[in-house]
Amino acid sequence: MLVLLIITLVFSAYYYVESFKSGLSAKKWALAGVFLGPTILPMFNITRRVKLRHAQGFSAHIIYA
Repeated sequence: MLVLLIITLVFSAYYYVESFKSGLSAKKWALAGVFLGPTILPMFNITRRVKLRHAQGFSAHIIYA
C-alpha cells in the first residue's frame, strides 16, 4: 500500500514538471497523476506531441532527441 502511494506521488511530480515544461496545464496533469499514476503516460505523451505539432505546424520537420 505504501509503495502504491509513493509511486503515484512520484508520477504526479513527474507529470507536473513535464507538463509545465511542455506548456500544458500542470495542475490537471499532476492531479491525473495522483489518481491514475503511470497508466496515463501514453495519453500524456500523445497530448504533448499534439500540442507541439499545433505550435510548429503540420508541415514542419521535427527531430526528436
